[in-house]
Amino acid sequence: MPSQTPPLSERLNQLQKSLRETPVVELNEEGIRLFAKLEYNNPFGSLKDRPAFWMLKMAVERGEVTQDATLVESSSGNFANAMASYCRLLGLKFIPVIDPNIAGANEAYLRRMCETVAKVEERDETGGFLKTRLRKVQELLSSLPVSYWPNQYGNPLVAEAHYRFTGEEICRAFKQVDYVFVGVSTGGTIAGVSTRVKEQFPHAKVIAVDAEGSVIFGGAPKKRYIPGIGASVRAELVDRALIDDVVMVPEIETVRACRELLFRHGLLVGGSSGSCYAAVKRYLPAMRSMSPPNVVFLCADKGGAYLDTVFNDSWCSRLEQ
Repeated sequence: MPSQTPPLSERLNQLQKSLRETPVVELNEEGIRLFAKLEYNNPFGSLKDRPAFWMLKMAVERGEVTQDATLVESSSGNFANAMASYCRLLGLKFIPVIDPNIAGANEAYLRRMCETVAKVEERDETGGFLKTRLRKVQELLSSLPVSYWPNQYGNPLVAEAHYRFTGEEICRAFKQVDYVFVGVSTGGTIAGVSTRVKEQFPHAKVIAVDAEGSVIFGGAPKKRYIPGIGASVRAELVDRALIDDVVMVPEIETVRACRELLFRHGLLVGGSSGSCYAAVKRYLPAMRSMSPPNVVFLCADKGGAYLDTVFNDSWCSRLEQ
């Protein structure tokens, strides 16, 4: 007699064991004690593993996702990779909605993991793709008999995941935190991390890092090419974050920072990580003191998916035009 498949909730409890604490490494930077939290050590390669798992777990426990549901979500790459991976392990259907800025390796992975991948090609009125992706999500949801939209742009569970996991781990790793630099896109990471860090270290400064051309903090919209940071719509989760300052980073500066992290510090990381490091460098004059402050920044994903873009001179020439 064949064994029965365990319920979704039981399988999710087993999968949670793979969400281990991610390491923190110290980098040599004059005048500060700089630490990189390597979120790319999550099971599927990015900090988005945490909210993807947590949102799925809560949705199953609440009865919002059952075995016959199809999940649909807009993503620039990492969240879709994480959700696709968890859904594949659980036997759930998932349709990611992506755009041309996605890293080629991430798109290839999604096309291997998912039966259907929806890719929009038209930029929205701000020059980005987010509004176009979200319109496609709604179109797909209305066409499916049983569907679920995690909504990483507005679901408070994203912030809760980073409060419970990412932020909590930072608090355990340090006796004192003075500055935390977090890349912003959906706003969930900085909302969760900032809340937990400031509970433990009330005087810590949380610095939001955004891309030039993003509208999150009121900047003028323009075309952006590096995924994972910035947005053409301000997500409501940003309003939950406890932010002390914002640093806007040009994409060409992100490229230089990614390469410095690789060739000087031995870290092969992606665009949002490079943006955070670039923001740290810009902020150095304000942070240097007689007693070097503890400065933490998040490395959201590895740089392997960006070898054809951020680490490709020919591709990067478009950023200087």
